[in-house]
Amino acid sequence: MAAAPQPPRTRTASRCTTGTAHATHTFVVEGFSLHMGLGAGRFIRSAAFTVGGFDWCVRIYPDGLHRGDSGDSFCICLELLSEKAEVRALYYFRLMHHAGAPWPACWRNTPTLFTTMDASKNRGLDLFKYIGTSDMKSSGHIHDDRLVIECDVTVVKEAQVAEAAMISEVPVVPPSDLSVNLGKLLESEEGADVKFIVQGEIFAAHKIVIAARSPVFKAELYGPVGEGNRECITIEDMQALVFKALLHFIYTDSLPAMEDLGSDDKEMLKHLLVAADRYAMERLKLICEGILCGSLDVENVATTLSLADQHNCSMLKDACIDYINSSDRINEVVASQGYLHLKRACPSVFVNMWEKEKVSKCQKS
Repeated sequence: MAAAPQPPRTRTASRCTTGTAHATHTFVVEGFSLHMGLGAGRFIRSAAFTVGGFDWCVRIYPDGLHRGDSGDSFCICLELLSEKAEVRALYYFRLMHHAGAPWPACWRNTPTLFTTMDASKNRGLDLFKYIGTSDMKSSGHIHDDRLVIECDVTVVKEAQVAEAAMISEVPVVPPSDLSVNLGKLLESEEGADVKFIVQGEIFAAHKIVIAARSPVFKAELYGPVGEGNRECITIEDMQALVFKALLHFIYTDSLPAMEDLGSDDKEMLKHLLVAADRYAMERLKLICEGILCGSLDVENVATTLSLADQHNCSMLKDACIDYINSSDRINEVVASQGYLHLKRACPSVFVNMWEKEKVSKCQKS
């Protein structure tokens, strides 16, 4: 008893998105030297500005943060003013030059946690950066006793997670087994509605399948000739083994295994090519051509060329002519029985051979 099919496995998916809010505040300190001497730990503060729903300011410590700090340096930092708040932010301080490029004083490339929830923690402050005052003056960043600081603040908003959604897993689709099923239909003969008699052997088949694959069979089975009521058709001038291979291709779109074709596979392929041409099955004809092109030898090249000429197989014909013109065993080809038959049956082929040989020599010279 076959096992019950498993229901498709399901998956759920959700998405986390994090937004940001960005703003720039410019803090101008006029009369910077007047703030010198405030003492370590004393600061001046910018006006409050809002980024991402939180209030911020810039602090400057003109005499440094701690006692013992060099009197030639000051500190700069970012402060969160909002009470009982906790937020992550990135920031970037620039000291603006009165006539040139700004100087990046300090920055955070990764989010820093600012909190005013607990007074024992950072009190909303981060990164006390010491900057040399004399360096700022000599470089022109403090000009006419005026200091300009730009502060970029990017607030990282709280992550938003979308509601989980059910996703049905797409089942793995197996490769098509249509040709396998049609092959079994041919073998079982179930529903067959026409019989072919070839060399006394009977082959049961299905009209609709045969007609769909060959316009010649379609006309014979459903056209004015067949009138749709023929239940038994005799095939003349064809071997039973060849017709069996033809039916196999009609149902499965592939050639039967070589061991099913008999001992002389090359001859079988030639007969199958003739059958494909007879019933206007172009794909089968090209497949046979391709295989025969790769199996040419001194003994069969002449007869194969004759076959190609008779059935308008241009690819196979060119391959045969090229083989003959380039072969170092041309004398053996000429002495073969197939070559004598070729001279009698297909004289036009020799014109093609001479023309191709002439073109080849001209190209080499």
